[in-house]
Amino acid sequence: MSKKRVVGSIAVALSLFVVAACGGGKPSSDGHDHAHEAASGDIQEKTASIEKLPTFLDKQREEIRIAYRVAAQAADFLQWIPCYCGCGESVGHQNNKNCFIKEIQKDGSVVWDDHGTRCGVCMQIAVTTYKLKEEGKTVKEIRKTIDESYKSGFAKPTPTPMPS
Repeated sequence: MSKKRVVGSIAVALSLFVVAACGGGKPSSDGHDHAHEAASGDIQEKTASIEKLPTFLDKQREEIRIAYRVAAQAADFLQWIPCYCGCGESVGHQNNKNCFIKEIQKDGSVVWDDHGTRCGVCMQIAVTTYKLKEEGKTVKEIRKTIDESYKSGFAKPTPTPMPS
């Protein structure tokens, strides 16, 4: 499947996704042995690389798994993109990348966060960032687009620094 078709499929899938509020209650147990549950109630799981998605996605809908794949592919840009779901204040996220990925470690392993599995705003921002990146937009152009799109009617953004 071509990249253009993949991006189109992602956009359609997420446009059908009902935007859910972030935060709230603890996630239900899915029977997997996760690295740990963060103080926020988010599940965090470590995998060997960015290509290996966490097992907490195994029973999730396809559009959620797609959002995580997209976030992995755009992680370098998402670190500069704020999230507007309120996660900066509620769970201490610094950017939209943190909704999916807590940390990419020096050895290439990844600590994933399941916050994004429950948040349509998080997924929409990640997918839009990926789509604009694939269209050749710079991180500054993408940041401007996201900030403009979410400046009203959404929660306070994460304290994400501007890209240089």
